[in-house]
Amino acid sequence: MEIVAVDTTVVIRFLVDDTPSEAKRARAFFETHRIHLAESVLLETEWVLRAVYAFSPTEISLALRSLLRLSTVSVDDRAAVMQVLDWFDQGLDFADALHYVRSTGLEFKTFDKKFISKGLKNGLRLSVP
Repeated sequence: MEIVAVDTTVVIRFLVDDTPSEAKRARAFFETHRIHLAESVLLETEWVLRAVYAFSPTEISLALRSLLRLSTVSVDDRAAVMQVLDWFDQGLDFADALHYVRSTGLEFKTFDKKFISKGLKNGLRLSVP
């Protein structure tokens, strides 16, 4: 089976039944294709679920984790994405956690005091420049 990539609109339709005809097509597509999700699609999906659909962080985490558990879904670095979700569950912003995990272990500089506070509690190397 060929691997295909999808954008955020397909993922959102799969997760949120707001447009029934498209949601049905998205569900069928996920069931019949091997799907690769780019980290940028996950990032945008988190934003759309939070900003447009008012999902709570817990609901977002559950939705993304259920998506990633599908045998037909792949990502480039599953361990990194799961680490992002773990930090997200601990109160870090999803985008901040993704930026950090992609900084390959380097000390990370930010002016975001909330990110520093929550990150330090999770063992991240964060500080103000």
